[in-house]
Amino acid sequence: MWKDYSAGFIKKNRASSISIIVAAFISALFLSLLCCLFFNFWIYEVEQIILEEGDWQGRITGEIRGEDLSMIRNFANVEKAVVRGDLSEEPETVVDVYFQNVRTIYRDMPLLTGKLGLEEHAASYHNVLLSRYLIHDPQDEDPPLLLTFYLVILLAMSLSLILIIHNSFAVSMNARIHQFGILSSIGATPGQIRVCLMQEAAVLCGVPILTGGLAGIAIGFGTMCAMNTLAADVAGRHEAVFQYHPLVFITTILVSVLTVFISAWLPAGKLSRLTPLEAIRNAGVLQLKKKKHSRILSRLFGIEGELAGNALRAQRKALRTSTLSLTLSFLGFTVMLCFFTLSGISTDHTYFERYQDAWDVMVTVKDTEIGSIGQAEKIRELPGVRSSILYQKAAAVCTVPKTDISDEVKALGGLEELAGSAVTAWENSYLVQAPVVIMDDEGFLEYCKQIGAVPGVGGSIVLNCIWDSINSNFRYKEYVPFVKESRDTILLQDTGRKEEPVGVPVLAYTQEKPVLREEYANYALVQFIPLSLWEEIGRKADGGEADSYIRVLAKDGMTLAGLDVLESDIMGIVSPGHTAESENRMREKISDDNMRKGFMLILGAFCVLLAAIGIANVFSNTLGFLRQRKREFAQYMSVGMTPEGMRKLFCIEALVIAGQPLLITLPLTAVSVGFMIRASYLDPTEFLAKAPVVPIAVFMLGIFGFVCLAYYMGGKKILRCNLAETLRDDSAV
Repeated sequence: MWKDYSAGFIKKNRASSISIIVAAFISALFLSLLCCLFFNFWIYEVEQIILEEGDWQGRITGEIRGEDLSMIRNFANVEKAVVRGDLSEEPETVVDVYFQNVRTIYRDMPLLTGKLGLEEHAASYHNVLLSRYLIHDPQDEDPPLLLTFYLVILLAMSLSLILIIHNSFAVSMNARIHQFGILSSIGATPGQIRVCLMQEAAVLCGVPILTGGLAGIAIGFGTMCAMNTLAADVAGRHEAVFQYHPLVFITTILVSVLTVFISAWLPAGKLSRLTPLEAIRNAGVLQLKKKKHSRILSRLFGIEGELAGNALRAQRKALRTSTLSLTLSFLGFTVMLCFFTLSGISTDHTYFERYQDAWDVMVTVKDTEIGSIGQAEKIRELPGVRSSILYQKAAAVCTVPKTDISDEVKALGGLEELAGSAVTAWENSYLVQAPVVIMDDEGFLEYCKQIGAVPGVGGSIVLNCIWDSINSNFRYKEYVPFVKESRDTILLQDTGRKEEPVGVPVLAYTQEKPVLREEYANYALVQFIPLSLWEEIGRKADGGEADSYIRVLAKDGMTLAGLDVLESDIMGIVSPGHTAESENRMREKISDDNMRKGFMLILGAFCVLLAAIGIANVFSNTLGFLRQRKREFAQYMSVGMTPEGMRKLFCIEALVIAGQPLLITLPLTAVSVGFMIRASYLDPTEFLAKAPVVPIAVFMLGIFGFVCLAYYMGGKKILRCNLAETLRDDSAV
């Protein structure tokens, strides 16, 4: 009987049934997409960690002999033990240990080191990799919780989807309170009513859950492909391969089923607890509150505005989910676009625009001193090369007498006021950082010509400028002279001050930087030294950093294809004898833009899905309240309202439902953008010139369009009915 009753109701009430089907489909799709993406992000993260750090789980370091290695391998939970290096030659041996049940690693490793007679610190753990499997050190008070955070997000999404689907079921079930009151009065028990409603939920949601799950997998696959395409040029990134496990699909379906079950059970339980008299008295019409007035709507739209305000207040609880979803989606979308716009402006300021004339190709030669490369001349001779400099960086300090500090710095309050802890004051002098840039002789002579100094390789060029942090911010820095340009020699010393200072002749002071892609310290006295001079004094100072660099400027008019060829030619010269990595300015710009687009695509898709949930809720309310709205409008018609007035009322309701989230969002977005602009010290006019007005307007019009479509469909069905008959007909629709 109940099965036939449910089937009959579903056939006669397609609108409310469709709203439930759509809500279940979107919810299953959303959960499936989240599970799919999180699983692939987790796999990708694990792969990246293994590529960079290895797949070892535990590591033992110490004096380990052959019999000790056998004991490790024979330990009950050890799957295998791999020796890094030669067991016989090294005084300390490193053994990577892999476990069958890795969850007991923090208990088993101390047992292993104890049996080997080693200290507890001889054991180390691959904490980052283990954390991706939700395995944390019990002694660690702040364990990595990235995967746990993902799971919390999934749980939060599931709870929010319960509220959304619950609302769709509540709209449909509340429309039938009067019917179930009649059925209860003739003997139907609360349990039978609840079973009937759950049967309807199962029939309506079974197929949408499966199709939504499969659609989520398909969208997840498309998202991964899009990310691979957008990030194809990112250096050092391995390609993400789409993967899916049956357990992920099973989990998705189970969570979706549980979500639908809870969503249907809550209103079904509430409905089944009504007494027959309460249910029969409830005719299902909207309970309009006549004492409250909608002053703004009534002043703008007259009596129709007053009636629309009353109807919206009566539906306030039912529309709460749609308002929240639309508000969050629009807020997330606008803030995301504004954030990435500001991020792009900031990146252009600090990197691409700032250094666009400083480099075209950069080569990093790993673990090689500048004097060991000797390929600078060959690179300069390549067709398409306008300029090339081979350089290396080193750390040093120097002593500056207080009498040598410039008058401009003294006027700003002194060096200690300006630089703070970046300098160390003594009785009559300051100890300041003096980083060294060692340039090949040809490049150094080119720099001498750039600043108008007499060319020579017998001394250094001092970058005599310091950031005026009092009168400028980090975004738009202004500089003043650091020291008086009177001394002919600078005393350089290693940072540990273990060696005696080395006197370096000063060829020139300048505030003009060489054409290099380098950021120099704000409160340092940077030294530029030719390679031939550095080879004389380098051993007395700190020595250079491990890597060397080759900066290449291409000739004007170079295209991306030409720059790719030039980069390949340079690597062909450098690579045979050295390990090197290269960067291409145009490729870097494209990669950065693609990465930003990729993030915007993913976050934008989530915002669109969130908006779709809110719009589905609007459709659910509009199409699900047919019976209530028919009786409501029949009453309005009986007192003289025309069909045009009814249409106007619908338009007002649609305007309020779509406009309320926008009115809430726009001030919040403005405050957020203002805070971001202030925090990043950007000029507001720069943001206004690039503000994402068009995509925000398209998103806003999309929300308005779908809400209006929902009301158009609902209003069209209501106005087709014989509203006079509706007042006399108290049967189910």
